[in-house]
Amino acid sequence: MFLLHTIKPAKGATKKRKRVGRGDASGHGTYSGRGQKGQKSRSGGRKGLKRKGMKQILLKTPKLRGFRSLYPKARVVNVNELSRHFNKGAQITPQSLLKAGLIDTIKMPVKILGKGELSVENLEFRGLKLSKSVAEQIKKTGGKIIK
Repeated sequence: MFLLHTIKPAKGATKKRKRVGRGDASGHGTYSGRGQKGQKSRSGGRKGLKRKGMKQILLKTPKLRGFRSLYPKARVVNVNELSRHFNKGAQITPQSLLKAGLIDTIKMPVKILGKGELSVENLEFRGLKLSKSVAEQIKKTGGKIIK
């Protein structure tokens, strides 16, 4: 008959508890499996070791000092470089600058600065930041600035 008080765990499901300090004949007498002296043999002596290990990890981690701006720094291209890489009437976008090898990524904003002279005429600028002097040079040479 199957009654609640007759239910037992399946064979091999339970494991006998390790009883220590019950005489040398048990195999776990005298030092109770803790060995001799030292921090690990004391009561509560293993807890501190975890903290000590954690402290070592914290000491090894490098210090992150200072502040890093959340705003990405713009990639800079000078006007004289544009004159070397683009022909009359070309459309200048971050993608075209990337193809020309003037910038390394289009994930960052791109700004055109006024070092040198713009010798190419009728250039069209799209999706770029421009300095005031560059904007004036573009207008002088008959170019367009499209935001």
